[in-house]
Amino acid sequence: MGDNKNQMLQHNQVFDVSVNMPPQGGSKCYDDDGRLKRTGTVWTASAHIITAVIGSGVLSLAWAIAQLGWVAGPAVMFLFSLVTYYTSTLLSACYRSNDPDTGKRNYTYMDAVQSNLGGAKVKICGYVQYLNLFGVAIGYTIASSISMMAIKRSNCFHKSGGKDPCLVNSNPYMIAFGIAEIIFSQIPDFDQLWWLSIVAAVMSFTYSTIGLALGIAKVAETGTIMGSMTGISIGTVTETQKMWRSFQALGDIAFAYSYSLILIEIQDTVRSPPSEAKTMKKATIISVAVTTLFYMLCGCMGYAAFGDLSPGNLLTGFGFYNPYWLLDIANAAIVVHLVGAYQVYCQPLFAFVEKAAARKYPESEFISREIKIPVPGLGHCNLNLFRLVWRTAFVIVTTVISMLLPFFNDVVGLLGALGFWPLTVYFPVEMYIVQKRIPKWSTRWLCLQILSVACLIITIAAAAGSIAGVISDLKTYKPFKTSY
Repeated sequence: MGDNKNQMLQHNQVFDVSVNMPPQGGSKCYDDDGRLKRTGTVWTASAHIITAVIGSGVLSLAWAIAQLGWVAGPAVMFLFSLVTYYTSTLLSACYRSNDPDTGKRNYTYMDAVQSNLGGAKVKICGYVQYLNLFGVAIGYTIASSISMMAIKRSNCFHKSGGKDPCLVNSNPYMIAFGIAEIIFSQIPDFDQLWWLSIVAAVMSFTYSTIGLALGIAKVAETGTIMGSMTGISIGTVTETQKMWRSFQALGDIAFAYSYSLILIEIQDTVRSPPSEAKTMKKATIISVAVTTLFYMLCGCMGYAAFGDLSPGNLLTGFGFYNPYWLLDIANAAIVVHLVGAYQVYCQPLFAFVEKAAARKYPESEFISREIKIPVPGLGHCNLNLFRLVWRTAFVIVTTVISMLLPFFNDVVGLLGALGFWPLTVYFPVEMYIVQKRIPKWSTRWLCLQILSVACLIITIAAAAGSIAGVISDLKTYKPFKTSY
């Protein structure tokens, strides 16, 4: 899923199209659109992408490879990296309309869709984007509660010497996470909290590296590389289960690579010349290569350590019990990461609803009035009643849905499937065709459409696998009574 797609998303209010500012030709301080000179380079753009992509999705990769095996698992991961790289270069070509050096800039993904496609497709893209963001909020609530429970269980196992099954109910942890998010959600926006990105990046590398190190240690300890060429064996699961789980694994891998929503925002930080598209092409090669290497290591070492029994979440599935303090650090890092990531992910959705309400009811004091509340030592904070009610209601709804459907792997797979084809493939391909005026039925047009259709089939299969997983989980599940 990648989680830290944060600092770039604040401007991503859908159906808001960028306003051209008067050009400041020849100025040393301003770019051609009148904004302050951008200073981003290949390396800053690569860093943004890497920290955005490597998130909690990495923890489900060992499970995904276990479903597919030593041949198909790494092959699928490599294939997704190629598709992500190629469609990212198509999308980066749409940052400027018409001319790649002097054309009008599109500041957000939605601006690019508006400029190149327009009409109903802008609204469709908006719905897909916001459904994805809503789903991510649910996924993060589930993931954080599982990590909090893992800390509790890890300490319980340590105290009892493994004799106590240490069953823990997930609801109190989801409610605690929800309360924290209600408080944080009252901050109007996060665009000044630059430290959030740094904290999230450090946390994501912390828990990913711990997961990798534990996998290597496990293989070194046993001296055996687990797993098989074809993945989880029939007998451990039925043939039907294997098929659905293989489809779901595709969704998990897609979620781990998804960052298209923020690519244009990252590109908007890059200086020119050379053209922003050329810089982003280099940054995409670097970041996708680094990410793929990291994913291959984490996923393959996890599978090598546990084989068919690879847990759905490498740090909370209790493949590892010791050192318990290291697991606690890793899971605490996940929780800290997700508390911030939830908020920044939801900012575009919050802002869109609040702007739409302000446009529809411009005279309403309930919507527009800001109440200044003095805070000792910090000056004052602004409280808006509509923001208080709407954001609190949003957090409550996502928390309740999470308590109803606490299935981390299935939710991650479904999110990956829902976001992958439309946002990573379909819109970039369609915009590129319009931007480059590629003739219909030409060889290039046909190749692009074949790519899009192939990815659509993968998306449908991944979504079906995840939905089948949810249905399977529901057969043995009682609402609000989930224990681990």
